[in-house]
Amino acid sequence: MSMFSIFNVSGSAVSAQAQRLNVVASNLANADTVAGPDRSPYKARQVVFTTTPMGNEVGTAGVTVSNITEDNTPGRRVLDPKHPQADADGYVTYSNVNAVEEMVNMISASRSYQNNIEVMNTAKSLLMKTLQLGQGT
Repeated sequence: MSMFSIFNVSGSAVSAQAQRLNVVASNLANADTVAGPDRSPYKARQVVFTTTPMGNEVGTAGVTVSNITEDNTPGRRVLDPKHPQADADGYVTYSNVNAVEEMVNMISASRSYQNNIEVMNTAKSLLMKTLQLGQGT
């Protein structure tokens, strides 16, 4: 693997994790929402990653977002007959977003993002030192 391939691989991971962070932010923003005008509550979304070959080098692969799926588990139902969105039985259906799981996803995506930035910074530093060695002779 060439040094320049490192930037492609880490860059693809940074881009994928940025998308994951956006999906997590959307899920957290809608964690306590109730059913909308179409009577269906917000459904949590999850990012699905896939491995993608990078360039012509054998064994070099990056990551891309292949799909964003919706979680079809039923939303949380709370008895509140006075709520304007309550159904005939007096229950209000909230989104199926689990805030704790989303916070774990956010921390995981953030750390992965930071690690890949660190990989790119290390590769840059190594390339700069290589250039300095070439100038010193």
